Amino acid sequence: MVNAVYKEPSQRQLRIAQEIKKIIASALQKGEVRNPLLLDSFITITKVDISPDLKFCTVYFMTLNGQNLGQIEDDLNAETWGLKKTIAAKLKLRYTPDLNFRMDTSFAEVDRIEQLLRDPKVAKDLGHKED
Repeated sequence: MVNAVYKEPSQRQLRIAQEIKKIIASALQKGEVRNPLLLDSFITITKVDISPDLKFCTVYFMTLNGQNLGQIEDDLNAETWGLKKTIAAKLKLRYTPDLNFRMDTSFAEVDRIEQLLRDPKVAKDLGHKED
């Protein structure tokens, strides 16, 4: 078993990730993408993680009502070249990070946990009265 050590992101990583998040959200809002499905979808950029060397960036997104996530993930990943070009024009970095879009599953996980907590058996174990 490999012991992986998680290291908190640096202030620079956090700052650049936040700027990338703003740039991508703005580009989507202004319709600066070629794919018409992306223009017609309400997409929210929820989180951006960037590698310590600032060369790789994972962008997490969610759509309104969680619709068409798989298709939109594919379409966003197909748009990475144009978005990367937009980021390069607005951020003065030695390297513009490679982008990888992933659907944000944290909302589904929160819903799953809330449903478990509302289960009568769990509520009984927690000492709560059933609703």
